Amino acid sequence: MNSDILPVAIAGFSTGLSLIVAIGAQNAFVLRQGVRRQAVLAVVGICAASDAALIALGVAGLGTAVAAWPAVLTAVGLAGGGYLLCYGALAARRALRPASGQALTAEGASTGSIRTAVLTCLALTWLNPHVYLDTVLLLGSVAAERGSLRWVFGFGAILASLVWFAGLAYGARLLSGILNRPAAWRILDALVALTMLTMGAMLLARSV
Repeated sequence: MNSDILPVAIAGFSTGLSLIVAIGAQNAFVLRQGVRRQAVLAVVGICAASDAALIALGVAGLGTAVAAWPAVLTAVGLAGGGYLLCYGALAARRALRPASGQALTAEGASTGSIRTAVLTCLALTWLNPHVYLDTVLLLGSVAAERGSLRWVFGFGAILASLVWFAGLAYGARLLSGILNRPAAWRILDALVALTMLTMGAMLLARSV
């Protein structure tokens, strides 16, 4: 069984990474904070710890329990679809009508308080029903297939989350020369809008 631990951990890492890397509101926010160099450690900690808690709940079997209640899945799908559509609309608005002075230079950006950054990160993480679908339900169900090694799979997924968010936030500094241009953020917001609107519509279609 010991020879299976590493492959299962790698499978958990790759599966978790494939779900986290997709362009979304949370990743865009982490990228912004990395460019601004504001509350980076706190934001990375919140994102990684939140994912770890949700993945652990999924591996522990909460996802299987929830899946037995179709009404809960329908409610989550409707709420998640509505949330994603609203956030996608806001991203589209920013792409079409960017606020004046939107450039995010690493040295001189006006960033607001750390408290605001932390509260925004918590909202984008815990008020997004799609996060629960990915971590608790999807990763939980895949982990269950690993039997006694399900926690090894879960550890791999948790590690992927930590590596991704830390790399995204701290690596953003290397791209500050590009990302401090308003045009770059308009493109990013347009991609976020397209992704969120598509995912939201798909969630609603499956839930109705």
